[in-house]
Amino acid sequence: MTRGTSIRDALHGAQTAIAASGSDTPRLDAELLLAHVLGVERTRLFLEDRTVEGPAVRRFQDLVRRRSVGREPVAYLLGRQGFRHLDLVVDPRVLIPRPETEHAVEAVLELAPSGARVIDVGTGSGAIALALKHERPDLRVAGSDVSADALAVARANARRLGLEVELVEADLVPAGPWDVIVSNPPYVAVDDPAVAPGVRAHEPHLALYAGADGLDVIRRLVAARAGVLVLEVGEGQADTVAFLARAAGYVRTEVRADLAGIDRIVVAWA
Repeated sequence: MTRGTSIRDALHGAQTAIAASGSDTPRLDAELLLAHVLGVERTRLFLEDRTVEGPAVRRFQDLVRRRSVGREPVAYLLGRQGFRHLDLVVDPRVLIPRPETEHAVEAVLELAPSGARVIDVGTGSGAIALALKHERPDLRVAGSDVSADALAVARANARRLGLEVELVEADLVPAGPWDVIVSNPPYVAVDDPAVAPGVRAHEPHLALYAGADGLDVIRRLVAARAGVLVLEVGEGQADTVAFLARAAGYVRTEVRADLAGIDRIVVAWA
């Protein structure tokens, strides 16, 4: 890419490089990175007769290199990730919020009674807790995490968004009582070959891996007591997690699929 390169040519070269790294969304990645460098919305890239020149060339080349060679996630390169109606600050201290986790939020929004005490266990960036407080101000929402670094990100997001959520450092569920426990816990088996190289290299392992079968943390979570338990789980885990919840004393369970048809959310009632 040379000085005064057109938007179209800049994106074409970036897309080619990113695609070679194995990204499933090379065009989107390139557009997001270029829009970030130029300080515009992605949808405006083609609305004006614009070129990429000067320092923007070097910044864009650096981001494309980090994405294509280092396989850094786009969300970390941008420093933000959209989640439901919120724009969250993210960095390698926290797992990147994903669309499937929105199903856990939807379950709590549906099931939590007015004024319920809700704890988001393993809150990370604060995605679940902050989304719940944003959409249901009546809820008394807290978030816990064993990682002080992750809590620093969650607190920064809460301050920036003006949302009052209690954030506490704790190993899983802090002292309650809680009406609803919700969590996107670590649920990846340590030797799972399906984990993308970029995820394995850059996202926090503490938030990803949970023993040989991916269920170590979930086994501890189902032992906690609440009126309703809402857990995001990995592909193929839902039936086992529902069984574990019933064995722990929850009287009824339900499995909900994500938009891809994968059983993703386990709901258990005490």
